[in-house]
Amino acid sequence: MVPVWLQALHFDWPWMALALVLPWLAWRLLPAQRASARQSALALPDNSTLADIVGGQTAPVRRLWRWPLLLLAWVALVLAGMRPQWLTPDASAPVTGRNLMMAVDLSGSMEAKDFQLAGRSVTRLTATKAVGGDFIDRREGDRLGLILFGERAYQQAPLTFDRATLKTLLFEAEIGLAGDKTAIGDAIALAVKRVRDGSRQDEQHVLVLLTDGANTAGEIEPIRAAELARTVDLKIYTIGIGADPQTINGRFMRGLTLRTQDLDEDTLTRIAQTTGGRYFRARDVASLANIYRELDALEPAADEEDGYNAAIDVFFWPAGVGLALLGLLSLPQWFPGRSR
Repeated sequence: MVPVWLQALHFDWPWMALALVLPWLAWRLLPAQRASARQSALALPDNSTLADIVGGQTAPVRRLWRWPLLLLAWVALVLAGMRPQWLTPDASAPVTGRNLMMAVDLSGSMEAKDFQLAGRSVTRLTATKAVGGDFIDRREGDRLGLILFGERAYQQAPLTFDRATLKTLLFEAEIGLAGDKTAIGDAIALAVKRVRDGSRQDEQHVLVLLTDGANTAGEIEPIRAAELARTVDLKIYTIGIGADPQTINGRFMRGLTLRTQDLDEDTLTRIAQTTGGRYFRARDVASLANIYRELDALEPAADEEDGYNAAIDVFFWPAGVGLALLGLLSLPQWFPGRSR
């Protein structure tokens, strides 16, 4: 019966065990060279006899132990090369097998202060950071990525389990960082590229795209990008953010309707439908928070039983033993007759 502690031991590179036979192969394949070296060498009196006289019977004992210690050192170094890892069930964390990317609009219109947060007016981007940050905290088990887009789209964070870092990068995003226009199609195309480049077929792929406008820039049309997303099984949930148009009936501006930018809800709806997702409309902080909670229900986080065991590298233990044995064998007293 295998002990419990041994069951927790795992070798990440087991193929390195093939190196164990290298000393034997060298001994079998190079005998002629050893013989010729001995025959061509100049015969001199062996000073091991003198060492035996001086050291008593300890020199033969040292020679007897030298080869077993060399072999043990080699085995220890090969074990280190196999990259042993200690699996810790107590440190398991849930995993969904889902790649969830967030695409956030940083165009100039996201600076409109038509949202209320903690009793004060804030920009749309500020509201997105607050609600999106809570959403990131709840997505335990997902690999999360962040795409920021304006006139251009770029990947701010690759897919990672590090939710704290991703949240920090979202909070550091600034309006206008990627230009003032809106390239929705390019943001989707970038997500499609990431799915093609670095994901396995058995994983789920989800993109949550948030914008307050229409596609006004970029190299690819949003609907065409959505069709590409469908080919790689990338499901897209789109969120249109922005308060409803407000009419001012003040003393000097009666009947004036305020608009920040036209929201292309038809295109966002078609993008979601093309990929099997849904379109949501966020008019205030409360509705935006409800949308992200609904996304939690549509794409649930991992259960506790679905987890992986954390692996702790322990290669340094056999490596330390091997190097210590080699250091011991390098001492002069292990080689009778060697000059000090």
